[in-house]
Amino acid sequence: MSTPTTLSAAAQDRKARLAQLKSLKRKAPEPSESTTDAAPEEAQNEEQAVEHAYLSGRNFDLESRGPKLGFESAPTAGKNTLEQQAAALALSTQQEAEAEEKNDAPLDLFKLQPKKPNWDLKRELNERMEVLDLRTDNAIARLVRQRVGSTQKGSNGDGGVEGVAAALGGGELVEAIRAREREELEDERREREFDAEGAS
Repeated sequence: MSTPTTLSAAAQDRKARLAQLKSLKRKAPEPSESTTDAAPEEAQNEEQAVEHAYLSGRNFDLESRGPKLGFESAPTAGKNTLEQQAAALALSTQQEAEAEEKNDAPLDLFKLQPKKPNWDLKRELNERMEVLDLRTDNAIARLVRQRVGSTQKGSNGDGGVEGVAAALGGGELVEAIRAREREELEDERREREFDAEGAS
């Protein structure tokens, strides 16, 4: 069994040995007579030689004559790390946002609306109008036939070209067709004007 006195004595001995090793490591050799007479350049060379001999290079940088402050080269040098990728992505996103802010114009409400506000109604109406247009054309043809027939009966059965012209009442049929064509052209012109107004 060891007593507290023997333990404290052993600790004191150990401390004394460590202090002696520390002083030996730091202690520089005593200058000789030849170094005292030598030039200052030689003294500096000797100091550097002593430093190389007695100082460890683990934490001391001989070139800067100070403690080492880190790695000589970064451990991630030449590698594409996640942090670098995130920084590049953040930078590109920021540049895109700045470009959008510069090019951002006020919202034009005319661009949001369709050019023709009733385009969907016309689309659905076109199918029904095909049937009505056919019926209208048939009704016009039937009326023309009836009028031609009635004029033929009234003109003593002559039935020639003169009878047809009389049946039309001096070209009423031609006028009716021309009037219908004018109405269609007028509708198309209105639609073009409306489209031009919507576009501007």
